Amino acid sequence: MKMAITLRPETPQDEEFLFGLYATTRAGEMALLPWDAAQKNDFLRMQFRAQHEHYTLYYPHASYQVIEIEARPVGRLYIDRWEHEIRVMDITLAPEFRGQGIGRGLLGEILEEGKRAGKAVTIHVELYNPARRLYHRLGFEVIENKGIYLLMRWSPPAAA
Repeated sequence: MKMAITLRPETPQDEEFLFGLYATTRAGEMALLPWDAAQKNDFLRMQFRAQHEHYTLYYPHASYQVIEIEARPVGRLYIDRWEHEIRVMDITLAPEFRGQGIGRGLLGEILEEGKRAGKAVTIHVELYNPARRLYHRLGFEVIENKGIYLLMRWSPPAAA
């Protein structure tokens, strides 16, 4: 049975889900710290707020969407569409939904949009993020090393 994957705009009511989702992306590094659960939670909330503020400041016209399966929130997809480029700011799935082709499918749709519009698609990815392998398979290439992050770019096929 195929899962019904939908996107909807995020709302203030999604904040706790989005915070929990964000926390899953930092779980590995949090496990290495000698902090108690309250300290980790406070730090993660501060980082979550800082990320949100960064996104809304630098990407004021972006689309901030919640990924749902059967009306259940399972991830987030943030995209900004510029004149010559589509920027995937963030695509994150809850751990239990990773590796099932959901992200690949959503990215495939974005690449199709880029192909139709003749626009490149770019994404930042952490150096050690396993999703880098998927991005390479989809045709993204590293165009800039920013230390912790790589900027990757997919270019639409040249017009015949």
